[in-house]
Amino acid sequence: MRCPPASTDLATRLVSPRTKAANDGMPNACSLWGPVAVESHPTFVIFDLFGTLVPAPASSERRAAAAQLAWAMRVPMAVAETALSGSWRARHDGQLRSASVVAMHFIERCGASPARTNEVEAVLARLAHHRLQADRALLQALKELRQGGIRLAVLSDASPDVAEAWDHSELASHFDVAVFSCWAGAVKPDRRLFQRVLAKLGAEAGQVLYCGDGGGDELAGAERAGMRALRVTRRGGPTGLVFGEAQWSGRTIPAVEALPSLLDGWGAR
Repeated sequence: MRCPPASTDLATRLVSPRTKAANDGMPNACSLWGPVAVESHPTFVIFDLFGTLVPAPASSERRAAAAQLAWAMRVPMAVAETALSGSWRARHDGQLRSASVVAMHFIERCGASPARTNEVEAVLARLAHHRLQADRALLQALKELRQGGIRLAVLSDASPDVAEAWDHSELASHFDVAVFSCWAGAVKPDRRLFQRVLAKLGAEAGQVLYCGDGGGDELAGAERAGMRALRVTRRGGPTGLVFGEAQWSGRTIPAVEALPSLLDGWGAR
């Protein structure tokens, strides 16, 4: 886990978790965070989705998804894989605004029969449902944050099939607001996304802590929007697929599950 010297600017903007963590068998909090100055407690936390709340997809998962789409369209695997990888931006930046439109897009690009559209849409829905499965420990951490009075939002570069599946996921009930790039018409780090989620929360940027694995240059984007930003080590491991990642020299925590302890100790010297 990366941890810059305590004298860095960002180190003065986050407050350590419980300092006696070493006594209960956990790493000493100061070894993770260092001495930091007191700042106003955040009342809102905005999370990235993939790589932060749920695993970033691995290459093997992407190939498996392409295989299912190929079967649904009755086209060669290589054709479906090319269509899937080549459509990332169109699926995420608002060009394709529903799962049915995404399905028709794949049909057209792969030269498949339009009669297969419903089958392709069913595959997309099934894959989206699977991708939104969350760990029990993470769901518990979100519950603890809300019990502590923190309002939560998710801001994700996501395709319409994922956005449509969100309300039926276990994650959805833990969040006050969800903003998806496919419906907002922009991808990270576009400032409009951060402005959209702030408006939906009714929050000022200075009240917000943004947490993400760093894809899409989201951490710098959040800071440019006036938020505090915190990197979460990528869920699913370093081999997870990520787009537009930029170097980050600020604070990192090992997982979202560590956040309740951090916020519990906010303001303690």
